[in-house]
Amino acid sequence: MSLVSEKVAYLRGLMEGMNLDEDDNTTKLFDAVIDALDDIATELSDMEENHEDLENYIEEVDEALGDVEEIVYDDCDDCCDCDDDDDDCIEVTCPACGEDIVVDVDAIDENGQVDCPACGETLEFEIDECDCDHEDDKD
Repeated sequence: MSLVSEKVAYLRGLMEGMNLDEDDNTTKLFDAVIDALDDIATELSDMEENHEDLENYIEEVDEALGDVEEIVYDDCDDCCDCDDDDDDCIEVTCPACGEDIVVDVDAIDENGQVDCPACGETLEFEIDECDCDHEDDKD
């Protein structure tokens, strides 16, 4: 029971303890006011419960979005075992929607395609294997 509901119950108890004449207009008015306050307290309690449910849902969505952001914007691994700064991400502009996107090379399928996360258009790439200068030094 919420604090507001407790206060309304206290007021109802006070009124009932006063042994007021039920046919008196003042008693009827007090009773109607307490009934209205009781309805308001119930609505407020329901709103608080809905607010808490929405808050929990938003937290879950935020966590899921964080997971998606981590996948989409994750720092890519180096293109090979060398120590240079090249990584497996490429930044491109989608020709369909004009959005600048970062594509993880590992996400491109064997046909050289990936869907634009902004508009869903299929983008095609021609990916060469690691072209860093240190590739020949690994022997």
